[in-house]
Amino acid sequence: MKRESHKTHVFFLKFIEYMSLQSIKAIAFDADDTLWVNEPFFRTAEEEFCELLAEFMPRDKANQLLFDVEMRNLPLYGYGIKPFTLSLIEAAIEVSKGNVNIALIEKLIAKGKEMLDYPVDLIDGIEPTLATLSKKYRLVMATKGDLLDQERKLIKSGLEPYFHHIEIVSDKTEKQYTKLVKHLDVQPEEFLMVGNSLKSDIVPVLNIGAYAFHIPFHTTWAHEVYEGKIENDKFRSFEKATDLLEVL
Repeated sequence: MKRESHKTHVFFLKFIEYMSLQSIKAIAFDADDTLWVNEPFFRTAEEEFCELLAEFMPRDKANQLLFDVEMRNLPLYGYGIKPFTLSLIEAAIEVSKGNVNIALIEKLIAKGKEMLDYPVDLIDGIEPTLATLSKKYRLVMATKGDLLDQERKLIKSGLEPYFHHIEIVSDKTEKQYTKLVKHLDVQPEEFLMVGNSLKSDIVPVLNIGAYAFHIPFHTTWAHEVYEGKIENDKFRSFEKATDLLEVL
């Protein structure tokens, strides 16, 4: 009897979950490290920066200084490769106390241009997932960063046809998500956000009463690290994109 009771309880919980997800009409996907690979390119650039400036400062300190410069510049430049390149140059000047040579600055500029021209590598399973979900839901790409760069990556990715709407913002906040939900003409409980960043893709979405599904990426920028614990009935965590198809 106990075993049967447990099976019934599990079935009931799954049924409740299934019914609650039936309200979803629009699903938004983050771009960088959710649709395609992004963060490893920045980590490689940081390592090259520290190597180039090794004669002026130990690598760990140079890396921390670069991060501090990026944080200082975020309100001015926003997110993306071009702001990152400007921070590389500024940090190089600070690390070297103004003694960095023009040749090194040229290398940093070249690195930024190289990053802008990288091929777009899709996250495993994302395309078949979008192809399936687009038949049932309105799909949205909702990301932050540089408009021109994100549009370039979207076109290169070949994923554009799956999306009903593209939203590229300077930052992801509760205010921005609320505007997006209103623009889509749905209620918060009819909206789902899928992304790799707990800080940007999950917490603010849950705070407006919408659903948020987390698919972790193997590396996370320090600025996007979230230390809190999430306890919310509208939150789920999955290992890979195709896992979404088991519940949606």
